Amino acid sequence: MRLSLGSGPTRVEVLKDITLNFRRGKATAIVGPSGCGKSTLLMTLAGLERPDAGSVAIEGREITGMGEDELAEFRGKRIGIVFQSFHLMPTMTALENVAVPLELAGRGDAFARAKAELAAVGLVERAAHYPSQLSGGEQQRVALARALVGDPSILLADEPTGNLDERTGAGIIDLLLGQRAQRGCTLVMVTHDLSLAARCDDVVRLHSGRVEEAIASQADVAAS
Repeated sequence: MRLSLGSGPTRVEVLKDITLNFRRGKATAIVGPSGCGKSTLLMTLAGLERPDAGSVAIEGREITGMGEDELAEFRGKRIGIVFQSFHLMPTMTALENVAVPLELAGRGDAFARAKAELAAVGLVERAAHYPSQLSGGEQQRVALARALVGDPSILLADEPTGNLDERTGAGIIDLLLGQRAQRGCTLVMVTHDLSLAARCDDVVRLHSGRVEEAIASQADVAAS
């Protein structure tokens, strides 16, 4: 898979000859220096960027050939995304933010499910608060609840602790990895934190838009 961004003389090849497989039900960390293409790779996996060449297949379905409506429907049912900067709607309460994906899908139980997800991330008592009334850690918990409310099989996280202090970030990661294990979904997470990457099952290292290394952690591989 290859992907370039920009146009004309400013066009830059961001991803170069990427070939990867992510293990179902496992947590994979994508690491590498700033500007190496980590976030772009994640957005391509989500179908938010389309590669110039190659394809992305999720659960046997190739998403690169889908139209926008089909892709949006597929993403809503199968993929949850957590961004570094939360991306909450400022005019909506925490409960409303979490319910949005289910409302868009026409689910009648949107608010009941949203309340349950807020409880799962320890924020049900803050359901009526707006993002401006929440701390950064609380906002990221709301964002995580929103990503999980549709019961996705794949969870994508782009530097989920990037805007948080160390202690708050550690709490978010414990919650993220705990929810992944409890639900059995596949997690692909971009991070610059190597200690966090070490907690994942697999690690992919990017450098200058290429896969430099793809390794399984000692937790899954043993030799004697």
